[in-house]
Amino acid sequence: MFTLTNKVAIVTGASSGIGRATAKLFAEQGANLVVAARRQQELDSLVGEIEADGGTAAALAGDVRDEAYAKALVELAVKQFGGLDIAFNNAGAVGAMGPVPDMPPATWHETMDTNLTSAYLAAKHQIPAMLERGGGSLIFTSSFVGYTAGMPGMAAYAAAKAGLIGLTQVLAAEYGPRGLRVNALLPGGTDTPGATTTTPEARAFVEGIHALKRMAQPEEIARSALYLASDASSFTTGTALFADGGVSINRT
Repeated sequence: MFTLTNKVAIVTGASSGIGRATAKLFAEQGANLVVAARRQQELDSLVGEIEADGGTAAALAGDVRDEAYAKALVELAVKQFGGLDIAFNNAGAVGAMGPVPDMPPATWHETMDTNLTSAYLAAKHQIPAMLERGGGSLIFTSSFVGYTAGMPGMAAYAAAKAGLIGLTQVLAAEYGPRGLRVNALLPGGTDTPGATTTTPEARAFVEGIHALKRMAQPEEIARSALYLASDASSFTTGTALFADGGVSINRT
């Protein structure tokens, strides 16, 4: 039920961390991949790893805030592999942190554009391609921040990630009758190059707020993305799926 044989998938934020792990897992399960991120060299390395393991992938570097890039990714999937069945819109960034009164509008807009507007642009072009194939699975990476927890200094990030859940719910209701499932994946703290745990003290704090008292490995979050992408989740849509190590319920 977890196989993705003959499916075509776009994965953004694929140069490292959760996106890279997910792209490799999707390829292992038989998907043809279009991998996206800002860094071409890292994407080329990823494609090489996927092909060495017997998979198929194409890479296109760009900025997810750019609508032309969102369109180009879909066009590449259609041209190279014949269509689009799955999109894991995972690219995002915490952005500059700080109190709202001290936050310049440019900082707010940059964080919103990176995490929320990029998802709108992706969906705008991915949905028509998926509908041409009779539906598919559209996945956004959201966060427990802004959903079950308010973390000081993260207002813009929290607002953007909460907005993704609203976007998920509306798209799921709009396109469910046409076979398109839409879900948000909410990871907990994950041991990635983009993690904010830059000191032992910060890492200990992040580990401690989870019920499991550790951070996730990217491969663990990738398995939850695979569930949402595959037929194993055929009756799952409009959800905010936690893969957060219990951070949302932990009080110890």
